[in-house]
Amino acid sequence: MGLHGLTSITLGVPDVEAVAGYYEEFGLTPSGRSPDGRRHTLATLDGGDQLTITPAPQRRLLEIGVGADDPDDLDRIANNLAALDAQFARTDGELRVHDPHSALDVTIKVAARVAQVAAKQEPTNGPGRPDRANGRAPAIERTNKVRPRRLGHVVVGSLDQEASQEFFTRGLGFKVTDRDRGRASFLRCSTDHHNLLLQQAPLNFLHHTAWEVDDVDEVGRGASAMLEEHPERHVWGLGRHHIGSNFFWYLKDPAGNFSEYYADLDCVLDDQLWTPSVVEGARGLFNWGPPPPPSFLRPDDLAALMTGTHAPR
Repeated sequence: MGLHGLTSITLGVPDVEAVAGYYEEFGLTPSGRSPDGRRHTLATLDGGDQLTITPAPQRRLLEIGVGADDPDDLDRIANNLAALDAQFARTDGELRVHDPHSALDVTIKVAARVAQVAAKQEPTNGPGRPDRANGRAPAIERTNKVRPRRLGHVVVGSLDQEASQEFFTRGLGFKVTDRDRGRASFLRCSTDHHNLLLQQAPLNFLHHTAWEVDDVDEVGRGASAMLEEHPERHVWGLGRHHIGSNFFWYLKDPAGNFSEYYADLDCVLDDQLWTPSVVEGARGLFNWGPPPPPSFLRPDDLAALMTGTHAPR
């Protein structure tokens, strides 16, 4: 696969300072800001600069960046987009294109792959298996701040989910991993189970961004720290998804975007060994955990976004 994952995203929000502060508390590292202070960039541990926050009248995902291995990959994408009669701009090192159905601007750049140091595998006890004998679990002794390793995926609403899926698969080279019948498709441009989830929606909007941490303890520790003084940030968790298999906990930023700590996502290393499936009902959302609240399925500000009267909360 010439594509190798999401490199960055750009969020538009009404209050840049408040949202930038939230993601710094979430564990991202400030790495730059415009001279007027209206544009902030934040970095993950492994992925580098992966989040840019910029002013916008309403919250929205303005752009996603995708990494490609070399210019030949851009040539292939350009040919595919031309076959779809899609308009795009091409330079030596990048290709920019707009999907009208999801309202996403996509920039594919020739970029180095993210190199990750393997997370330490902590020993665990189990029936007849005292692998962690005579001591407490190392995870409960952790005191460091939880810091996401990298950006994993985004979930967006599309006015025409099928058309957006064709744009990203036939046009850009994403692959379908699984589908939630009548609701969404899980697409990947890396070995992650999904990097983009497209869901049918009455408007284009960002549902959530997802940030990888080392393990389920980091999911719990990160969310607990974020909620300690701001319980209103809680959305849904702790739980485990069926599609993707990952542990999750969702929180809400000041603009109304959901942000997810996740760990233990399925990896597809060999396309020939993965069979896409269609899942229906509750398994399309989760395997175990508390049931999703209505505000997760339909964010509280959707009506305001549709009428253009959204205000930061």
